[in-house]
Amino acid sequence: MTKRVMILATNGFEQSELMEPKANLEDAGFETTVVSLENGEITGWKDKNWGESVKVDKTVDEVSDCSGFDALLLPGGQMNPDILRMNERAIAIVREFNMADKPIAAICHAPWLLAEADIIKGKTVTAWPSIRTDLKNAGANVVDQEAAVDGNLITSRNPDDIPAFSKALINMLGESVESRELEDA
Repeated sequence: MTKRVMILATNGFEQSELMEPKANLEDAGFETTVVSLENGEITGWKDKNWGESVKVDKTVDEVSDCSGFDALLLPGGQMNPDILRMNERAIAIVREFNMADKPIAAICHAPWLLAEADIIKGKTVTAWPSIRTDLKNAGANVVDQEAAVDGNLITSRNPDDIPAFSKALINMLGESVESRELEDA
């Protein structure tokens, strides 16, 4: 059965931080579903200007629960997570993935959502430099490395980290496939 990854984003997502991990996941055989606040399309941010648009597959309100998904991808950009963290259903989705111990991968400014969901206390995370104090204030152990993995959480700093970020998520999804196969045996 194909593994499914929810990509939670809205207008102003960092172009590369959605497009590249999405392509990497799909190339590895995973299905991706873009979930946003409204139907239609959302537009990325690239090089200090609006970038490409991405089709929204479902709205946050159409996602009644997260059981049909195996992981959550949270692209960064400054605007995207700042808007999402003000939406109760978006934060509830982050909490649901965490309560189910499913992989949550957040890059750049997206760890703001992890702080808003109150799931990083005592966890080791990384992020864009300007939000590291926010993460520390939320109780996280903040490090400066291309990918920090702590339990089900994967965090990275910026677009340069996308290869390590994608690899960590793909590896974690692969491990969860193997553990489920062992449980079924």
